[in-house]
Order: sequence, then C-alpha cells, then structure tokens
Amino acid sequence: MRVVRAGLAATVQDLGRPQLRHFGVPVAGALDDYAHRMANWLVGNRAESATLEIPLLGPGFEMLVEADIALCGARMELRINGILQRQWQTIRVRAGDFLDLGGVVDGCRSYLAVTGGFAVEPVMGSRSTYLGGRLGGLHGRVIRVDDILPQKAGPLLSRSRRLPWEPIYPQTAVLRAIAGPHDHWFQEHGADFWGTPFAVSSQSNRMGYRLLGPAVVRDSDAPAGIVSEPVIAGNVQVPADGQPIIVLNEQTMGGYTCIATVISADLWRIAQVRPGDTVVFVQVSLARGQDISRQWRVFLEDCRQLLTGDGSCVAAF
Repeated sequence: MRVVRAGLAATVQDLGRPQLRHFGVPVAGALDDYAHRMANWLVGNRAESATLEIPLLGPGFEMLVEADIALCGARMELRINGILQRQWQTIRVRAGDFLDLGGVVDGCRSYLAVTGGFAVEPVMGSRSTYLGGRLGGLHGRVIRVDDILPQKAGPLLSRSRRLPWEPIYPQTAVLRAIAGPHDHWFQEHGADFWGTPFAVSSQSNRMGYRLLGPAVVRDSDAPAGIVSEPVIAGNVQVPADGQPIIVLNEQTMGGYTCIATVISADLWRIAQVRPGDTVVFVQVSLARGQDISRQWRVFLEDCRQLLTGDGSCVAAF
C-alpha cells in the first residue's frame, strides 16, 4: 500500500526483540499486543507478523494489491472508498481502493494488519520500529507520505472473520500491579499510591507514560535515585518530583526507584490511555499476578482458536 496521508507517528511493529535486552536493545514491539494479535489472526497471519501501530490520528492509503485487512484497538473511523467499515473483522480490499482512517474516539492506538504482514526488512530478528535507535520498521522511523509499505505473500481467506466482542477503553484505566521492586523505600506513605487517580501527561510516548497527581513520597531515609539498573515494561518509577512514570517498550535501564510493577496481562491497557485520561493502580500479590497472567495466556489461545479454528465466528464475504 502507498501512504497518501501520514497521520500521526504510525510505525511498523511486531512482538519485538525480548531476546536482546541484555545487550541494551529495547524490546520495542506493539504496545497493545492484544489488539495486535487479534488483527493478525483476523487476516490469517501468525501473531508475530508485523502490523502498523497507529496512535491518535490515522493515515490514508492507496491499496496497490488485493488483500484482507483488519483494524483492531482504539475506535477510529475507518472508511474504504468513502464507505464506513467496522473494526475487529476481516475486510477484503482490492488494488486501487482508498483506506481512510480518522482520529480516535475511544482508546489511543489501533493496529492495522494485512494479508501476510508488512514485509519490511527484519533487524535483529524483528520488524519492530525502535524510534530512539532509528532501527527496524521502515528505515527506523514513522511512515511518511509516498512511502510504499510492502507486504509478504499470503493466501486470501475464503471467509471473513469477526471477533464477537469489542474491548471498551474507559477514560480511567484500572491497572493491577505488584509492589516493588523498591517498595521497601515507600513504607511511610506508600499506601497513598494505591487507589489514587493519576492523570496521563502529554509528555508520554513509547518509552514511558508520565503521570500527574499527588506526589508519591519516599521514606525519609530513601535515596532520590539509585545506580541505574535494568527495567521492564510496567515498572512504575518515582523520580525526585514524586510524579510517577510507567516504563514501556523502548527503555532498558533506569535510575529511579520503582514503587510497583504493572502485571503483564494489563500492559495493553496502558497502551490505550491517552493524555488527559487517568490511571488507578490496584495492588495484587505476586501469586495473584502470576495466576492472572496464566489466565490471560489461556484467554489469548482461546481467541486464536476462535478466529482460526472451527469457523464458529465467521461470515461469508
């Protein structure tokens, strides 16, 4: 497909480079891997195939070949040749068709999948764009007008697929989190962190979300900073001003204390809050977090089988 209108900071993403963190290479990849996976399964791709991550304002495309597409994630207006289309289902497009994506209504990021996946050159085993390092994706950058997005060869579906439900993205996201790894430095006032609404700042991106709210106060004998150490997506850092930062996919090291870590099953929820929305942290135990993660993996596998298996959720083109 050819980019006719670039939109706002759309990038090619897959499931990232988790195997290279010990070399200082960020994972990158789709921030909402739930929507990414669903979009891929809807068009017959593997979950690892590359999609286009589209934040806030969508691009416009001219199709150069026939393909199946699916748009999942944040709700945004999708039109093909001017005709409004549904998200979370397979749509057949043909050469010459014009895809027009508008601004988001609910949520923050949508994911566009095409037959075969986007065939940009893999870098370090992944097609994901790491903007900070200018690697992966389409020349390590966001898409631009007149870019050509290649796709891998793949079979078209004989029948369309549709997810029977669509996630709701509320303006307040409830994030389940485990205390730590530095919760021992927040014993005096740490309880005030849990259940308190924090607003998402406009200074948020794929590296992390800056939050605004009551200052999170460290213990009187706690250091303002620490020797830099590895961080993971979901760590909630507390810098000197007490305004938390949620670490995301484009960071490997950090020198701030971390009061909590969002469980992996809720990371996709972070990706769908936008500046001005609020988040609330709810504490769960390590054992409970692991149990939720197991249940989440089962749910994802059920979704995969639903969309690719017995045809119970398909309809004719």
